[in-house]
Amino acid sequence: MDLGPYAANVHRDLVAAAELGGEDARKLAGHLATALDSTLRLALLEALSAATDEISQALAPGSVELVLRERVASFSVTRPPTVVPAEDFTTSIATTVDGPALRINLRIPENLKLRVEEAAKQEGLSVNAWLVRAAAATLDRGAESSRRKRTKSDSGADHVTGWMR
Repeated sequence: MDLGPYAANVHRDLVAAAELGGEDARKLAGHLATALDSTLRLALLEALSAATDEISQALAPGSVELVLRERVASFSVTRPPTVVPAEDFTTSIATTVDGPALRINLRIPENLKLRVEEAAKQEGLSVNAWLVRAAAATLDRGAESSRRKRTKSDSGADHVTGWMR
């Protein structure tokens, strides 16, 4: 966003308003407008910065940042992660070699999708096959951990962990 046109508009309006006072007033207004150019640009940047702060608060955990490069202002936007309502998940039944399978439409953040695609590619699997394997491995680890906890507590032995004096 080039702030030059905004400063030029104020300069033009100031000179036009001074026309009512004659030639001397017009010259003075031109000199004042030129002198105030950097002050006006700074005021515009401060207003834009305050606006980005307010927008960032409304977008949290997303954010908007004001970036200034060579007198040109631009914005950097970090979008908040998308929260998908439960009703956005849909299922359907298909038949596979292993029997009936459910279809799930899943929405995930783009950066996670890219990581999943890369991991699947490295293992020579489709994204679907990789996700099925990852879900099964996670659930199997959880079941194994649960079994170990039950085995220890069901054994009847008293177990003490930690240290004592």
